Amino acid sequence: MFYLLTLPFRLFFGLLFGLILLPFTVLFLPFLLLRIVLKATFSLIMLPVALVMGLIGIAFALLAVSFALLIPLFPFVVIGVCIWLLTRNSRAATVIQG
Repeated sequence: MFYLLTLPFRLFFGLLFGLILLPFTVLFLPFLLLRIVLKATFSLIMLPVALVMGLIGIAFALLAVSFALLIPLFPFVVIGVCIWLLTRNSRAATVIQG
């Protein structure tokens, strides 16, 4: 309710001080435009860098997840390689002699 009661005064003083400070804002306008241009240039330069770093991070995350899933299977791989090494030169493992 207080907000509605003070609305005419806030509008009046806001417009009054806005008109008083208008010449100062015109003086700062080129600096504001320069700030916008510099921020846009910096963001255009940094956008590809951020995207590449994000892709590198995703690749490392996928590598970590794959290692986390495959490390428990490593003993079975070692056993399979040992069995393959033992049986690759045996006569019973070959179908055709010679």
